[in-house]
Amino acid sequence: MAFKFEQLVVWQKAIELSGTVHELTLTFPKEEAFILTAQIKRAADSISPNIAEGSTGQSNAEFGRFLGYAIRSSIEVVSCLYIGKRRNIINDTDFKKLYSDVEQIIKMTQALRNSLG
Repeated sequence: MAFKFEQLVVWQKAIELSGTVHELTLTFPKEEAFILTAQIKRAADSISPNIAEGSTGQSNAEFGRFLGYAIRSSIEVVSCLYIGKRRNIINDTDFKKLYSDVEQIIKMTQALRNSLG
């Protein structure tokens, strides 16, 4: 692994989340393609790039700023999960699993940001 971010477990988990969200959205109704599907995928897909971009050649303050963006995107995923559950698109099992995954990513990202000083 050539880049610092590739060794970050939180980045690896964010990549996994992106794949899981993508797979879940394949089950969404077609009428959600440009609404919830696009929104949750964009949010999930932006977590890992923000972690990666901030980690490479940036100051700790700049890295912290990008980690903040990753946290915001994670929170957006949680909100989309609630919308999907409310619309009966996401079942309880998938909701709980993804919610837990995102919660873990948020905690890890916050801890990383706090460690920067």
